[in-house]
Amino acid sequence: MSKKFLVTGAAGFIGSHLCERLIAEGHTAIGLDNFDPFYDRKIKESNIKTLIKSDKFKVVEGDIRDAACVNSICKIGIDAIIHLAAKAGVRPSIADPLGYADCNINGTMVLLEAAKKCGIKKFIFASSSSVYGNNKKVPFSETDNVDYPISPYAATKKAGELICHTYHHLYKTDITCLRYFTVYGPRQRPDLAIHKFAKLIEQGKPIPVFGDGSMMRDFTYIDDIIDGTVAAINKCEGYEIYNLGESRPVRLDKLVEEIEKALGKKAIIERRPVPPGDVKQTYADISNGMSKLGYNPKTDISKGLQYFVEWFRKTVKVENECS
Repeated sequence: MSKKFLVTGAAGFIGSHLCERLIAEGHTAIGLDNFDPFYDRKIKESNIKTLIKSDKFKVVEGDIRDAACVNSICKIGIDAIIHLAAKAGVRPSIADPLGYADCNINGTMVLLEAAKKCGIKKFIFASSSSVYGNNKKVPFSETDNVDYPISPYAATKKAGELICHTYHHLYKTDITCLRYFTVYGPRQRPDLAIHKFAKLIEQGKPIPVFGDGSMMRDFTYIDDIIDGTVAAINKCEGYEIYNLGESRPVRLDKLVEEIEKALGKKAIIERRPVPPGDVKQTYADISNGMSKLGYNPKTDISKGLQYFVEWFRKTVKVENECS
């Protein structure tokens, strides 16, 4: 059955991929995005250049904190809200904690209020692996204590999960929170490690490597994330939290080696101290998602980086040369 979804952050990395999948499955997506200047607007416009050709997609330029804007969309008859929009990034949140709290917490509440007023009973909230902080137990499980975030960004995502639970309890909204683990692939934000490293290595410039290379991340390819997100939309019932990761953490020094291999070029490494707010490792226990959602990530880091580099060289490099 065809459904109509409100997707916040639709012009972003994950949002644009998700909207493409929803439309391919016969649904309609209303994308809400404020085209935040955190990175170049042209990148987001490029992300949705194919989407806007479809009569099943409409983009609304607006802010999730604007209740009038959000309510006007929700009143047209929305089957579910998929809330991906947020001020993103651990390090920038330390520089702007008030801005992160305003957008990520207040914006989430505006959307939940709109869902309540308009009778929208399905809500997907994009959380983050950062809520685990420096969790000593690995792999990270959804039942672990996440009361100790170490960045404002992580704290806002934990707060979002709590607010979602409150609305589920009070208004019986079915809500699923998805803890994404270091998503990468075509259209990845330019400030994130894989994209930044690839660009600098291509240019023959040093890459900033924080710490001794032992830091580990559970890198998750975009197609696997979209598979898990769509499964969560289809099975959204009650209040649930799922880890969506690859469950194969990669050391930072190994990541650099894999990027070198995919590019066919050597990196010039510039060692830097680990910034405050960065966690030592992320590692998803995905057994809950596998059993309840049928989540089954398939793309290992070597293959995923090959796909990323193909896109990077075809898209980003050409755009840089033409600019």
